Amino acid sequence: FVMPAAINKGIYVAVSKREDNEMHLYSESYQQLHICGIERIEKSDKAWANYILGVADQMKNRGYKFTGFNLYLDGNVPLGAGLSSSAALECATAFALNYINNIGISKMDLALISQKAEHVFAGVNCGIMDQFASVFGKKDQAVMLDCRSMKYVYIPLKLDGYKLVLLNTNVKHSLSDSAYNTRRSQCEQGVKWIKEHFPKISSLRDVSLEMLEKFVKPKDSEVFKKCAYVVDENERVIKAVDQLGNGDLVALGELMFATHGGLSKDYEVSCKELDFLVDFVKDFDGVLGARMMGGGFGGCTLNIIRNERIDVLIEQIKAAYQREFNLQLDAYVVETDNGSELIG
Repeated sequence: FVMPAAINKGIYVAVSKREDNEMHLYSESYQQLHICGIERIEKSDKAWANYILGVADQMKNRGYKFTGFNLYLDGNVPLGAGLSSSAALECATAFALNYINNIGISKMDLALISQKAEHVFAGVNCGIMDQFASVFGKKDQAVMLDCRSMKYVYIPLKLDGYKLVLLNTNVKHSLSDSAYNTRRSQCEQGVKWIKEHFPKISSLRDVSLEMLEKFVKPKDSEVFKKCAYVVDENERVIKAVDQLGNGDLVALGELMFATHGGLSKDYEVSCKELDFLVDFVKDFDGVLGARMMGGGFGGCTLNIIRNERIDVLIEQIKAAYQREFNLQLDAYVVETDNGSELIG
């Protein structure tokens, strides 16, 4: 189970049809142009282009017909900040190509196409959460997704008197993509070991801590830690849905702190900069909860902060972060928003 939400920062693509079979892609952020043909779509040495090319490749592989196109890319999602900018780009591209070619691909398939594009062209074996949130996000709503059945339910996100604040470390340690794939492999190994004794087990969703203690911990303590984190986090997501439904933001905040502790100490995908930010706000009056975002090793923390305390916190934590790391800290007050949609 996961519970993401889309926010009011986005990746924007402007797309038009061409009369040939070429793709002309331009990134405003990188001031780069990439041109290639639809007949033979290959990975580029431009990382940003691969997310677009990967989507076109997956659509082509599924038999969808589309013309050559021009695509202009811009946005205000901080890159490398753990805010799923890659998923946003993939889903915006899939949405746009589907729209201008009148293909009729379902929203769920747009998300799945985008996920597969990231697997194949970016080399990150990500789950479905980021792409799902980018397609299905709704303003003032979080969404609880069962990643196995793909069933989902919207949960009203009522933050009366509080706001969501992102604190960007402005660091991106190079371990992030490789570490994600390693963690996924470790969790899959844990499931395999338990499956030897319980053949019907198919994922950590079906596993208890007792099973992990008995069948995984004796074989590999690191695999045990990673699997145990996932089992604990599944329980936290279910509790978080209940807390949101009850309007108990204090309990929700406590779950966020617990999640960060697990990500830092057990799943081991945090870093000293992220841990510093979470530790700083733990006892700060007006902060209900904080945790890292994204794949880790840099990027942002997500914080729930009382409205009147936001400015003073940002001022103090920016100064403390600068003293500690000699780095600038960026802060963004955000709101939930809709996922991929036509805006012009």
